[in-house]
Amino acid sequence: MSRPSVRRVAVVGGSRIPFARSDGPYATASNQDMLAAALDGLVERYDLQGAGDVGEFVAGAVLKHSRDFNLAREVVLGSALDSRTPAYDLQQACGTGLQAVVAVANKVMLGQIESGIAGGSDTASDAPLGVNDELRRILLAARRATSVGGRLRALGRVRPRHLVPDVPRNAEPRTGLSMGEHAAVTARKWGITREAQDELAALSHQRLAAAYERGFLDDLVVPFRGLARDQNLRPGSTVEKLARLKPVFGADAPGATMTAGNSTPLTDGAAVALLGSEEWAAGRGLAPLAYLTACESAAVDFVDGDVAGGEDGLLMAPAYAVPRMLERAGLGLGDFDFVEVHEAFASQVLATLAAWEKQGHGAVDRARLNVAGSSLATGHPFAATGARIVATLAKLLAERGRPGRGLISICAAGGQGVTAILERD
Repeated sequence: MSRPSVRRVAVVGGSRIPFARSDGPYATASNQDMLAAALDGLVERYDLQGAGDVGEFVAGAVLKHSRDFNLAREVVLGSALDSRTPAYDLQQACGTGLQAVVAVANKVMLGQIESGIAGGSDTASDAPLGVNDELRRILLAARRATSVGGRLRALGRVRPRHLVPDVPRNAEPRTGLSMGEHAAVTARKWGITREAQDELAALSHQRLAAAYERGFLDDLVVPFRGLARDQNLRPGSTVEKLARLKPVFGADAPGATMTAGNSTPLTDGAAVALLGSEEWAAGRGLAPLAYLTACESAAVDFVDGDVAGGEDGLLMAPAYAVPRMLERAGLGLGDFDFVEVHEAFASQVLATLAAWEKQGHGAVDRARLNVAGSSLATGHPFAATGARIVATLAKLLAERGRPGRGLISICAAGGQGVTAILERD
C-alpha cells in the first residue's frame, strides 16, 4: 500500500458566540445550545449547508451532562450543518479546542477528509450536579436486590445527608487544590509580581476593546442571547483600578498577588474553526487565512512538583511543549510575528515567558503577545478557548498581507499543555 501524501492544512475561518460570565445571560443555555449557535454562524458565513460540504465535526466540553455523551453529533443534528456529517467528542481539559483542531487537521493532512470543523463549548452556569455517592450506592443496592423486602431495606438506609448533591469542584483530584491555588504556588516560585500581573490584565482588556472597535471581530463573533460582545470585557481597565482588588488565591501566604482581576473568571461560551485542504478552499472560492504547520503536547508532574514548591507547576507544561515544537520546526521565539499565550491567569502567562527565557529561548516581545486581547478579557469557557485563539491568530496573520508566523500556547488542567504554529505565505 502506498503511503498517503501529506497536504497543507488551511485555517479558513472561525465563529464564536460572545463569552459570558457564569450565571449571567447564558445561565439557561446548554453546551448544545451554545455550540450550535457558534456552528450555525460558521455554516451561514461560509455556505456549508450542503451534503458533503464538511467532512467531519470534532468538538468537546469539559463540564458535561450525561445527556452530552454524544455532544458533537447532537449539535450537528440540531444545527444548519448537513445531518449526514460525522462527528465525535474529544476532551483534554482547557486544551480541548486546540486538540480538536489538531484532530481535524491531521485527517485533512492525510487526505482522509477535505474539510472539517473543530471547536468546543463549556458552561459553568449549567454544570452537572452528581448524585451524592453514598445515595448512588444505596440506589444501586436497591436495584440489585432480588425481592421487594430487599429493596425496601436498601432504601431504608437513605438519610437526609444523602440528598445533598455533589457539586463539581474546580480542584485537581490528586492534590485537592484549585487551579488558582496551584497558580499561586507557581507565581511565588517564579517571583511574579502583582504589578506585572495587573499590567498584563489591563492590557488584555484594552487590546480586546480596541479589536472590537476597529471591527476586527465582526466576522468572528455572532450575537447570542442579547450579547454582541464578551461580557467580561472592561474597556476602561487600568493598572490603578486592578490594584484596588484583594487577593483571592494564595491569600493565606504573605505577599499574595492573584486577584479576580488578574485571573480568568468562570465563563460560558462556544467557538469553532473551519479547516480544509488548499484544493477544497480554492474550489469554494475561499482564501486561507493561515496554515497549521506544527503542534505539540506535553505534561508535567505537578503533584510532586507544584505542591512541593517546584517550578513545574500545574499550568507549566507549555514551557516544555513549545521548546520541543520549536526544535522540530527549526525555529526560535524571535521568528514569530504573534505569540498567543492563553491567559488562564496573568501569573501563569508571566511564569511561562520566564521559563522560556530561563531555558535560553529569549524574551518574547510584548508588542507581539496577545495583541487582540486574550482570556483575561474574553473569559475562558474551557473547551472553547482553543478554537477562539486559532481563528483570532489566523485572521491576525491574514490581515497583515505578507508572510508571517504565529505561536499558540495553551495550558490545561492535569498538568498538560497543547501548542501549535500557524503560518502564512
